[in-house]
Amino acid sequence: MIQKFEITGVHSEVDEALRKYITKKLGRVDKYLSKHGRESAHLEVRLKEEKKSGKKQSVCEVSLHLPHGTITLKESTLNMYAAVDITESKLKQQIEKYKESHTDPKRQRHLLARFKRAPGKTLPAET
Repeated sequence: MIQKFEITGVHSEVDEALRKYITKKLGRVDKYLSKHGRESAHLEVRLKEEKKSGKKQSVCEVSLHLPHGTITLKESTLNMYAAVDITESKLKQQIEKYKESHTDPKRQRHLLARFKRAPGKTLPAET
């Protein structure tokens, strides 16, 4: 679970059920981060209720502060829970992009080479 986690409501009150839901959904995102990124990650969630053209919109803004950058997402739907779900899936995709751009290619080659030359390791035959 991410250690630094902030949930704030702008022009709306965040009830305990919504707070638990956000913590459950977005708190699991740390498993997609590297060990170093997990230790220094800081997640901010801002929830807003606004009216656009006579319709009520729920907006969820998420900022994930990582060692070499910040990932910021914004999603608006009719339901706050749906906005949280959509931002969770988008956040996973953005973390994958972040990892690809900040991973050392030499280190990846080194790890793959270690797995290839492991003696006595064979994969089970598929049936």
